[in-house]
Amino acid sequence: MPVYRSVKTESVTAMSDLIINETLPNLNAFVQADPYIRHYKGELRRRYKRFAEHLAQLEEAEGTFDRFTLSYQYFGIQRRSDNVLVLREWAPGAEAVFLTGDFNSWEKQSHPFAQKEFGKWELYLAPKVDKSPVIKHLTKLKLVVLTKTGEYLFRISPWAKYVTKMLDSVTYDWTHWDPPQPYQFQHPRPPRPSSLRIYEAHVGIGSPEEKIASYKNFTRDVLPRIKDLGYNCVQLMAIMEHAYYASFGYQVTNFFAASSRFGTPDDLKHLVDTAHSLGITVLLDVVHSHASSNTEDGLNYFDGTDSCFFHGGSRGNHSLWGSRLFNYSSWEVVRFLLSNLRWWMEEYHFDGFRFDGVTSMLYHHHGIGTSFSGNYGEYFGMHVDENAVVYLMLANHILHMLYPQCITVAEDVSGMPGLCRSIEEGGLGFDYRLTMAVPDKWIQVLKEVWDEDWDLGNIVYTLTNRRRGEASVTYAESHDQALVGDKSLAFWLMDKEMYTNMSALITMTPVIDRGIQLHKLIRLLTHSLGGEGYLNFIGNEFGHPEWLDFPRKGNNESYYYARRQFNLVDIEHLRYRQLYAFDRDMNLTEDKYGWLAAGQAAVTTLNQADKVIVFERANLLFIFNFHPCNSYTDYRVAVEHAGKYKIKLNSDELQYGGHGRLVQDTEFFTEPMPFNGRAQSFLIYIPCRTALILANEDIDFRL
Repeated sequence: MPVYRSVKTESVTAMSDLIINETLPNLNAFVQADPYIRHYKGELRRRYKRFAEHLAQLEEAEGTFDRFTLSYQYFGIQRRSDNVLVLREWAPGAEAVFLTGDFNSWEKQSHPFAQKEFGKWELYLAPKVDKSPVIKHLTKLKLVVLTKTGEYLFRISPWAKYVTKMLDSVTYDWTHWDPPQPYQFQHPRPPRPSSLRIYEAHVGIGSPEEKIASYKNFTRDVLPRIKDLGYNCVQLMAIMEHAYYASFGYQVTNFFAASSRFGTPDDLKHLVDTAHSLGITVLLDVVHSHASSNTEDGLNYFDGTDSCFFHGGSRGNHSLWGSRLFNYSSWEVVRFLLSNLRWWMEEYHFDGFRFDGVTSMLYHHHGIGTSFSGNYGEYFGMHVDENAVVYLMLANHILHMLYPQCITVAEDVSGMPGLCRSIEEGGLGFDYRLTMAVPDKWIQVLKEVWDEDWDLGNIVYTLTNRRRGEASVTYAESHDQALVGDKSLAFWLMDKEMYTNMSALITMTPVIDRGIQLHKLIRLLTHSLGGEGYLNFIGNEFGHPEWLDFPRKGNNESYYYARRQFNLVDIEHLRYRQLYAFDRDMNLTEDKYGWLAAGQAAVTTLNQADKVIVFERANLLFIFNFHPCNSYTDYRVAVEHAGKYKIKLNSDELQYGGHGRLVQDTEFFTEPMPFNGRAQSFLIYIPCRTALILANEDIDFRL
């Protein structure tokens, strides 16, 4: 059994001792990279002080931070070695709490909890005469909460590990999960990737069939495709239990329960274990920005009040999402959320998290009706929710202290400076931010601008406009663009012709030709110029046709659009296979040369009239010709290093749906002719709508 904890518990007992000193945060690197931040050094120091003080308070009160964040081992149902069951809950607004279920024939008041201090409740259940637990594996349970007004409420424990729903039921049931033979992980976590290539995936749509696909299906059928495509990380959406399937997993009802609509907890563990055996890192799309407003199977009004886990009144409601907003100043809420992160790391062996809705967390206005201009006053002041800021700092601190290889990614549209700087440097501690402006730019260009009028300067600016010293995950499209009401890039490019003209047995129509070529160029330019990580949404790598729409009343509960048609890739004569092949070889080329782990690219040619972009990154030369009809013979390109250059990836190859206008093994020799700020250059033929990657054969890329 491999060991997954990276830091011994004893070393965590005085985390705050390591950070509470007058030299921190050290803002020198931050200010050097971003001179505008110097005006807010006092604000950054004050944030850090609040974080350090909060951390010290937690340790003083709880003994160790490690213990505090492992509270899932204390709350909920705990089975002792003698099979005594201990149940603990936090319900500060309750008058009384009871346990009912199959085990007591659903007697409402026969098993009362004892009231403890700080709003906590406790119940001990002795084992049966045969010494077995009184509550067996898969027993159905409910908490009964008596409110201050005398009302009895049936609730699910916030710490429930498994909840299920009968086909004819509207709400979920708390199902006790305590298998006689717990799952044993077989494979260690893979090393943290230096170049992060993320495959964003939803388990339920991971099949061509019109149904909810399973963890087992994903393990068997989708993971091998992810591996073949060259992605080294899978980001799983909609894992935390959510009663409403069409919410895409973003209206979480049960934070410690893996969604049962896809299978059992052990099925998910096997999925993660198998991914690790393939060398694939696994991230969880975690939702700590808000929670479902459901009451019977969610956290809302858990103890009969609107302010148990959330802010009371209007402050606790998200006006656009219709969901509840956590009170990050609450001791017990912070316990719950931090323990939730530890749960997914420890119990399921996830390797990190994509934090959803960070913008909503950071600001009291939640980003609603706000257009962030980049003015630094937008990032500091009374409109910033500093309790949420401190929570995110605590989350990143504990994750990176206990799991040094852990990866955290922030979904933030505001551009908060320091979001992805270390806490010791005055940041919030995330490893990456999502470059959410990039997919919006591509959609805007495709919707509004003729090909010959594309503003390449603006596109390059959007791809390279990121904060120095803060890593970004970039993407041409994600799940947002695939949802009904929008279109994927492939659908914007080829629309209805995808239904009739994707056969390689017929001549490409102008629409399909344009779509195939631009689909490749857009993805490669985004991959190579846009950041330090790359993300693709499941199926978009091969230009999945149509949109994504979950079953709902508006579509007669249909699963037709809630699936991914991988079968299209397996049909040899369809051009989806060509797009798949290009995406695979694009990733494999990055894996060999590592441009995502290199510094930002140096753009040497940005010719608006020719529609040509040339840049160097990781000692590679990238050439893009976006012109719809002009090919260029003897086009001069600048390079840093002299030597012999050869093509390593060519979007115009026939196997990628190109036209085969270049001889793949052509050698290009530099000449000492200065050009565009470089001492060396050479001439090359660039077909229209073609992208090339060339490498200098005289440079040892293994170094």
